[in-house]
Amino acid sequence: MKKSAATTIERVRKICLAMPEATEKPFGGHEAPCFRVRDKIFAHVYETGEAVTVKGGPGAQDVLVHSDPARFFVPPYSGKNGWLGIQLDAPGIDWAILEDLLRESYRLVAPKRLAALVTD
Repeated sequence: MKKSAATTIERVRKICLAMPEATEKPFGGHEAPCFRVRDKIFAHVYETGEAVTVKGGPGAQDVLVHSDPARFFVPPYSGKNGWLGIQLDAPGIDWAILEDLLRESYRLVAPKRLAALVTD
């Protein structure tokens, strides 16, 4: 993994683990970071660090993928359930948008009491 990918993953990790009761635990036999709340996944970084997937709100996947297909994509497997892929290796990551998407994913997965603690 490139140094820039490791730095990007660290930044994603910092955002995710700042949320209430968020933990990092790999998914299945993978070693890539996977972030959870009460053992429910809300963000998963690809093994190579090139992308992260998050749970999207209703219609988010369609809107974002069609508006910027170089940055957003429908991930294999989880895409059919509304999850959204975000390219981390594309130039000029908009960290404000990425943080908003990570927070929204957390709110969609977390219990209501915890979700209410995460504001924009």
